[in-house]
Amino acid sequence: MSDDDADDAGGDSAAPSGGSAAVPVGVKLGSTRTVIALPGEHGTENRIIKTLTCMATYEDALTGEEKVLYGEEAAREYPDRVQYMLRSGLPEDADRAEMTKTFFEAVIEENDIPANSGVVYAIPTIDNPTGLDNLRGVIEDSSIGLNLVESYPESLCGAIPAFGDDLEAIDEIFVAVNMGSTNLEASAYRRGEQLSPFTTGAVTGNEVDRMIANYVEEETQGRVNIDTQTAREYKEEHADFVEFEPFTDIIQQPGGGSHEFTIERSVMDAVDEYVDDAVDELANTFLPELANDYMKVYQLALDRPIVLTGGMACIPGIVEEFEERLSAELNREIEAIAADEPDVAPTVGAQRIAARLVENS
Repeated sequence: MSDDDADDAGGDSAAPSGGSAAVPVGVKLGSTRTVIALPGEHGTENRIIKTLTCMATYEDALTGEEKVLYGEEAAREYPDRVQYMLRSGLPEDADRAEMTKTFFEAVIEENDIPANSGVVYAIPTIDNPTGLDNLRGVIEDSSIGLNLVESYPESLCGAIPAFGDDLEAIDEIFVAVNMGSTNLEASAYRRGEQLSPFTTGAVTGNEVDRMIANYVEEETQGRVNIDTQTAREYKEEHADFVEFEPFTDIIQQPGGGSHEFTIERSVMDAVDEYVDDAVDELANTFLPELANDYMKVYQLALDRPIVLTGGMACIPGIVEEFEERLSAELNREIEAIAADEPDVAPTVGAQRIAARLVENS
């Protein structure tokens, strides 16, 4: 990808510094999980670092020094005060920006991410100038990316692994749909140029978690109440459009003892509604806007596969369900594709862009 291609793809560049042998790094600071990709040792496959985007602080019992825990360890040991600082997809205020900086530096330090690196960030498409400025501050104050720092749309980065093993997506005309925890995003791309970006907070993975919690209460006739964290775990472990099977869980009763229950409908009812709502937003809001603004791109893009990225796209069979329902809604054949790991794909795509930019620099 040439420098002109980088500009077309929407890169937001910090001033690069000189140096050699910079390590190409891809980063996605996600609302639920943060994922970092960098080359493995001795030419092996990428090293992928994946952690919950949360942290907790505690006081060292001997020194009184404030210590930081992050990720799964923080969520497990300090559920009463763990902080998810990017719940809306961006750091909303100065406090959350500072927390995000602390979290990110802890991840960088523990995983030995090199300072001499070229870093590409996959960022969400959200109309939130304050949040984006706060995220930019997190990126600029980071200890990595001394060689170069760029940011590209998350949906573009996520489409790159779906199209092939290189950067073929940069030369394509297509639609990408990011099925995230905090937003449903859609954009058209014309050779890396983002067109008609669309975002809604009405159809989200987090809303699915809330629906699952409500439906579990209904299905068990009020005997079982679960929190959204448990609902998210149910979704990630059991949601499956191909071969869903009812599952059993056990909860502790407030007065002692335990209660075993079986879930047959709650998880799939929630994700089924999600697909219907996502298709409705795409077919009746985003695509008409795209057709109105860029009719030729609209026609060309629908002849190419629609790329699904984000955590919700990881549910087995959801790509085929989306394809079938959108085809029926538009009354034309639509193809949908996704990378093998849609939740990791934006980071992998960002790392590939970083590798090309480092090579060209």
